[in-house]
Amino acid sequence: MHPIALSAVLLVLARGAIQLWLAQLNRHHVRQHSATVPESFRQFVSPETFRQSIQYTLAKNRLHQVEVGWETLRIGIVLFSGVLPLSRSAFTSGLGTALPAQAAFLFLVMAVLAVCSWPLDWYEQFKLEQRFGFNTASAPLWWMDRLKGMLLTAALGYPLILGLLTLAEWSGRLWWLWAWGALVLFQSVMMVLGPVVILPLFNKFTPLPEGPLRERLMDLARKTHFLARSIQVMDGSKRSKHSNAFFTGFGRFRKIVLFDTLIAQLTEPELAAVLAHEIGHDRKGHLLQTLLVGLAGLLGGCFLLGWLADADWFYRAFGFPPGQRSVAFLLFGLLAGPVTFWLSPLVSLWSRRFEYQADAFAAETMGEGGSLIGALRKLNEKNLSNLIPHPLYSAFYYSHPTLLEREQALRD
Repeated sequence: MHPIALSAVLLVLARGAIQLWLAQLNRHHVRQHSATVPESFRQFVSPETFRQSIQYTLAKNRLHQVEVGWETLRIGIVLFSGVLPLSRSAFTSGLGTALPAQAAFLFLVMAVLAVCSWPLDWYEQFKLEQRFGFNTASAPLWWMDRLKGMLLTAALGYPLILGLLTLAEWSGRLWWLWAWGALVLFQSVMMVLGPVVILPLFNKFTPLPEGPLRERLMDLARKTHFLARSIQVMDGSKRSKHSNAFFTGFGRFRKIVLFDTLIAQLTEPELAAVLAHEIGHDRKGHLLQTLLVGLAGLLGGCFLLGWLADADWFYRAFGFPPGQRSVAFLLFGLLAGPVTFWLSPLVSLWSRRFEYQADAFAAETMGEGGSLIGALRKLNEKNLSNLIPHPLYSAFYYSHPTLLEREQALRD
């Protein structure tokens, strides 16, 4: 085996092994602390709810381990069995090596890999989530979501891939820089069109009715100088009983979105505190910082792709003849996950820092932290969240601090 391919094998296996070890570590930790409700949570979590949260956490843990094993096996087969070079050879013998055909092959491989995850997605929705009372989606709706997603990906993804390959063909040695610019432009357009065109394809958005809640939230937006076009309610309950809130869009297209399930679960002060937290992300510059870091990371990725695409050894390591950059695009996409996984603790640490700052902003804006604490408690209880994760597991996977950590920070 080529040394580069061997290194890739070890990288993929190492990620899978660490993920399984972390899952087992968290599973053992949760079981160790599952006998009684921790004292910190006894005020608002009943023994029955705590028992259900333990069962839900362990069930999701088992599914996660299956997903890790399947993902590792799938990438291993695609990258190291020789099926990819053979399938590409058969594909190009029929359709040739023109750029549209190369883009079609690249899109087809990624589509097949996505479809391979559907059985586990189905199990999660209609078995696991159904078992714990969260699923509200019907089978036709689930399939319609997949169909819409595939058609939308084809309508947007294939032209994007073809455009990037065309830039790589026409723009010389610095094609990766042009590709980065094209991706930045594409993301900018999606930020504008996404809330207006794409999200309504999957969910219904209606204005929050006139009344005390709307007045309270609009007053909060004005108080914090958060300019929003509207406050809208999303019908999240047609798929799940889980709840959330967010704002989307930029400039005059920006709008506040509340799940209908969230409105049903929280009081008006608690909803205002949740909104103040989301506004805190904007006022503290978290969105801009995330955007800038994302653009820098994308630039680094494009540079690395440009270097690998011009390296003959990269193609030969995986059984391909050198020269066609579509192969480099595909290999790079398959290996990106196993590489970036090791950055997860840093990304999670950065994200949790933002969450603490947004919590502090919400408490300062509201003049008290009790409303946000009450909202966090209800959300953790209603969603059967894992209240006692292993610290190392949460360091890799939790973008938000645990409930106890957030409460302590708010009280301090």
